Amino acid sequence: MSIRNLFFENNRKELIEAVEDNIALVLYAGKPERMSSDNDYRFLPDRNYYYLTGVEDEDTAVIIRKKDGKADVSLFVPEKDSLKERWHGKRKTHEEYEAISGINKENIFDRETFDDKVFEVIQDKSVLIGYDGSSIKSQSKDFVNLALKTRSSEELIDIQKTMMNMRTVKKPEEIEAIKKAAKITEEAVDELKKFIKPGMNELDIYTKLEYEMARRGVLVPAFGTIAAIGENVFYLHHGTPEDIKVKNGDIVQIDLGGRVDGYCADISRALFVGRSDDEELERRKMSLHGLIVTLRKEAFKFIKPGITIPELNTHMKGITYKWLLNEGLIQMKSDGEENDVNIVSEYYWHNTSHHMGLDVHDISVREEPLKEGNCLAVEPGVYIKEWGIGFRIEDDVLVTSDGCELLSSGNDEPEVL
Repeated sequence: MSIRNLFFENNRKELIEAVEDNIALVLYAGKPERMSSDNDYRFLPDRNYYYLTGVEDEDTAVIIRKKDGKADVSLFVPEKDSLKERWHGKRKTHEEYEAISGINKENIFDRETFDDKVFEVIQDKSVLIGYDGSSIKSQSKDFVNLALKTRSSEELIDIQKTMMNMRTVKKPEEIEAIKKAAKITEEAVDELKKFIKPGMNELDIYTKLEYEMARRGVLVPAFGTIAAIGENVFYLHHGTPEDIKVKNGDIVQIDLGGRVDGYCADISRALFVGRSDDEELERRKMSLHGLIVTLRKEAFKFIKPGITIPELNTHMKGITYKWLLNEGLIQMKSDGEENDVNIVSEYYWHNTSHHMGLDVHDISVREEPLKEGNCLAVEPGVYIKEWGIGFRIEDDVLVTSDGCELLSSGNDEPEVL
């Protein structure tokens, strides 16, 4: 891990300064989801919990108290147990948890003591109770229900908005992690380019991408890798790879993301495999590619502090509207009006951009103006069923003081593989 404990310490200090006095925050890593009666899915901790502790182990928890202006942090972790370790793997020492989190080992306790500490928090009427309403972990929801049996809803404080405001503006360590994740992602794409050829199917492409990320340390990608051929490009989150084979002239849509130190990349590429004998199809492919390249350049120029993602979408759809008119795919309104962009939604289906970070679609309010330090995935995409083709090209950017800069390569050359 390249993100060090000082990062997590500073995040806790920032949170403690932001919340009101006389409050106790209770946060959980969560438990793994069951895959079968005797197996679990690979575990990822609650994202806000990780942001505050750096701890990635299941069934750990933290209590952060702020009382009379003073802060106290207690971490609860699995106890060392040689018998359980024999079956489930090595457990960290308190010293190791201290090195990860920056929490003094004197404030790190065995998990079996946690329930009593939580009971004390709930019973202590001198403090409010803080919880994370954005957590998807069942333990967090169970804690709220337990607290409400003793305390009123007015005594429970949801910190999710505070956490969102903290997480949307990225610190240097986070930006560097996203850059590294993007680099790994694009290395996987480069390896695929050497590998792909007519006759391969979606599963071949999917497993090559997953393998190349895994061998670079990405065991849990940012999201399920997408490899779409033919009509499957019209299903944006196409899931299970199918036995559809690549043929000359196909566009293969891939969408994937590495993960480094918990932080996600999100990269999409449209791969042109060979050429078909249909000259009109080849012209349409290059015309659409030209549009996507134009949209990307315009998006990168448009993004800056103060603008909103809906404003960006409107700008992109205005450009696309004129292209659609020029290609004869839509007709000008009878009154000569040219800026009716509603019809563009039949071709431009998804948002141009979204926040990214610890989640590939990171917590944010889409309508809020962008700020310096936001990290975004930018993915203009146009899908034309009449032509049987459509794609997006996606890169990751950092919002700067007066614009944005690429965190990934920005490669959008129309390579014919």
